Amino acid sequence: MYMWTHRFTVRSGDRPNVVDLTEQVRVAVRALGDGLLHVFLPHATAGLALMELHSGSEPDLLERLESLLPRDLAYRHRHGTPGHGRDHLLPALISPALVLAVEGGRLQLGTWQSLVLVDTNGDNLEREVWLTFLGGGSGGPP
Repeated sequence: MYMWTHRFTVRSGDRPNVVDLTEQVRVAVRALGDGLLHVFLPHATAGLALMELHSGSEPDLLERLESLLPRDLAYRHRHGTPGHGRDHLLPALISPALVLAVEGGRLQLGTWQSLVLVDTNGDNLEREVWLTFLGGGSGGPP
């Protein structure tokens, strides 16, 4: 068994956004063999998801989140821009962590799945992504 870690920064912008992380993560794990990849956002206002991209899903997701968590002054959490309290509820609905399989250095995703960062908080222009890989070794189950 071995463990590998890597961190990178992505620009999520100053408005709600869905950022595709798939290719950056694929490149990062391609020499790692078989194991489990833990992807984590150390932020209180963003999450990770697996979804189909470029089919209208990104604006659909952001519109549904806006409907579910409107940017208004109804929240008790009030620092930051008006309505920022809703951004702090996002990780309760869209987790800031995912575990993905890697086989032969290849990220295992379904045909239409992409790994994305979901960010409704325009107060933070950049996000850090942490990758932790736990690789297989000899002596495990067949």
